[in-house]
Amino acid sequence: MENEPKKNELMKRFELHIEGKTAVLDYVEQGDGALAFTHTFVPPELRGRNVAAILTRFALEDARRQGKKVVPQCSYVATFMERNREYADLRANSPF
Repeated sequence: MENEPKKNELMKRFELHIEGKTAVLDYVEQGDGALAFTHTFVPPELRGRNVAAILTRFALEDARRQGKKVVPQCSYVATFMERNREYADLRANSPF
């Protein structure tokens, strides 16, 4: 990958810039110490290259560093968290 993912706090999203294209994972801060991950978008030219997984892993690690929980409103993030149980403890209202 050309660049590492970055957090864009002004736009409330995580970004990964590759080959002049930008993949994003949007979030909304919630008042209860949680982040709602609302939407993931990867440009068609970048699909099939694990870009969404890289972006999601980065976003989840950022939430962990901040001590925040995650509400996976985006279906991609929800599926990612189900398949990668090491992030189960980050899910808001998680029994773990």
